Parts: sequence; C-alpha cells; structure tokens
Amino acid sequence: MSGRDLFSQPRRIGRGAALTLVFASVLATGAATGSFDGPRGGTTPVTNPSRSAPADKEQDVADAAAEAMAEGKSPVEAAERAVSRSGDRWGAVYSEGEYEQFEEALDGEYTGVGLWTRLERDGRIEVTRVQGGSPAARAGIRAGDRLVGVDGEKVDGRPVTEVVSLLRGDAIDEGTGNAGAPKSAAAGTKVTLVLERAGRTWSATLRRARLSTEDVTVSRTAGGVGVITVDAFTKGSGDLVRAAVEQSPDAAGFVLDLRGNSGGLVSEAVTAASVFLDGGLVATYDVKGRQRALHAEPGGDTTRPLVALVDGGTMSAAELLTGALQDRGRAVVVGSRTFGKGSVQMPSRLPDGSVAELTVGHYRTPSGRGVDGRGITPDLEADEDALQRAETVLSGLGQ
Repeated sequence: MSGRDLFSQPRRIGRGAALTLVFASVLATGAATGSFDGPRGGTTPVTNPSRSAPADKEQDVADAAAEAMAEGKSPVEAAERAVSRSGDRWGAVYSEGEYEQFEEALDGEYTGVGLWTRLERDGRIEVTRVQGGSPAARAGIRAGDRLVGVDGEKVDGRPVTEVVSLLRGDAIDEGTGNAGAPKSAAAGTKVTLVLERAGRTWSATLRRARLSTEDVTVSRTAGGVGVITVDAFTKGSGDLVRAAVEQSPDAAGFVLDLRGNSGGLVSEAVTAASVFLDGGLVATYDVKGRQRALHAEPGGDTTRPLVALVDGGTMSAAELLTGALQDRGRAVVVGSRTFGKGSVQMPSRLPDGSVAELTVGHYRTPSGRGVDGRGITPDLEADEDALQRAETVLSGLGQ
C-alpha cells in the first residue's frame, strides 16, 4: 500500500463544472487495494451543487440529513446511511470541510511534510519517496527509511490512510470544522517523526509546509525513451504532460505510466489525451439517460510510438484516458487489468452544508466498451518487469 500526506486547509467551493468521475472513499478503498498514490478520486467541483443527481435518490439523502439535524444527530452519518440503502456502490458523503479539502487537493496543493509511504507485508511503514525541497527532504529523510512513529504514536501495521492523517495533523487541538469535520494542522505546526535506517533509530521534528503535489514526473531511459509518470490528474497535470512531450523533441518514444493513478479531474485526463491524439472522441457518458461526449483537441503528437503502463490501481479518469488511447490505436497498453471504476457521480449540497456524491451514469470508451466493474485489459500482460517490457514494445513500434 502506498500513500502521501495530502490535503490541506479548507477553502470555499466556488469553481464551475459538472462532470465528475469520483472514486468514492479512495482513501480507504485505494489503500486496501494497494493503489493510493494520489488525491482522493477525481471530482470536478461545481458551483452551488443542488439538482444534479436523480431527484428521488437525492431527495431521500437530503431528507435523511435534514431529519437528523432536527433531532440533533449527525446529518453526515444519516446521509451516509441513506446512500448505503440506495445501493449506490460509488455514492459518498463528505462533510463541508472534507469536501473543501478534497477540492483543494485536486488543485495540486496540500499541507504536510512531503512523504510518500507504503505498508509492507511485515507491517512496517516504508518511505517510498521524498518530495524535493520539502521539510522531509531538508531533514535528510530518504526513500527506503522506515517510519516508526508520528507524534508518539507507533505506525507499524496501521493503514496508510491513518499514517497520512497523522502526518497532516488531523483532529489537532484547533477544533473541528463544519459538520464535525476534523481540521488539518496549519503550515508551520510541528510534527515529530521516529525513523529507522540500517538499524539506526532517530527522531526528527519537522514543520509542516504548504506544498505543491508532484503528480507528473518526467525521466529518460538509457535508450532515449521519455517516461511520463502521472500519479493523479490534479489541476494542470494535462498541461504538464503536454510540456513533457513538447520539450522532448529527440525522444525515441514515450511511456505514459498510469500505474497507481487513482483518477482525478476528467478535464485533465482529456487534456492529456489531446497531447497524443489529433482530435476525435475520448469517451462517451450518460447522465440520467442523456448521452454526451468528450473530445480531444486537434494537433497532438500522433507520430512517435507510445506505450501506456497500467495496473490494478489505475482507476477512473486514468482508465478513461487508457481506453481512449487503446481504442484509437494510439498506444499499446502494457501491465495488468485496471481497477474498473467507470461511473459518473454528481455532487449535491445537503441542508447542513455537506455534499453527497451520487451516481448518475457511466462512461464508455470510444469503441463503446463499459469500464465499470470490468476494467481495461492490457494488450500485453506484464508485472514487475512492466517498464522493461514497455521499452521492448517501443523499440518494435519504432522500426
């Protein structure tokens, strides 16, 4: 399992859009599947979300929240029970504070120390990556170090989501946010970590900082292949993919690494598709029975060979992109079957300010394939040697 200390101080909801492909509760489910490598799911926030889900389901959830408020009970818990009764597999309820943190994480910012961690089979928490210039990097923490404790609490065997929560300082003494949502510690607050390396144990006190996520990273193999890794489709990630391609005129080809990508903003996934396609269909989706379509912009790089790397942690908007590149014959897909999250959620505001994400439809790839519950089957199966296999495929495509 892997994760990162994401999410930051709340801000007001105020950006327009409509379509969301949210991987509900990916903080919990993603960790359970070993795929949590980015922000929670993939939502496109809306301004004043109120009438975007089927009326009966939405009304039932809203009524449950209102009744709980009147009785002095938790409206969020009541709404969650109503969503569960509806049978909506991907439905979710967020307190106002949680939803605002969720949106801000999708903007590519968070408050934390800059650590990525993974739960090993023996229960140890291993540092898998340290963000350059972050408090963790300045403290000399390195990938491969073992994280033993956070603020006096042992972390061995704990879900990565809980470790993330400790790193970002949830439920500290600053009180709680709206609807009882825990607040995250502000930038500048201290957190003490206990770490281990090569049998040596030491502690480090860090100050949390306001950081930008590094959801797109670029590298080059010895053979001249450009590797573009996208951990999540946060704001601006599509343009970063475009820049990586445009700034590599001599690259022999590209590997688009979407392994562990838990989704993100659909608009960013479409932008990424536009980098490699010359216009045309990316996906279709239905909202309450009405068919709609997403199209790439013209002018993408369609000449250099491309391989998309995927695995069981490739979800939602990342699957939408993979399906488009595969169906359009633009990329060879290498890896293992993707997760299978292809439903469309819309947010609706509840009486207490919390937000319910309710399923309203499903999307399909350009050839009409449904993804939800099925995932995308790669053209070439590969596991640990996936990147090497991708390079081999690219060498053949370039002949």
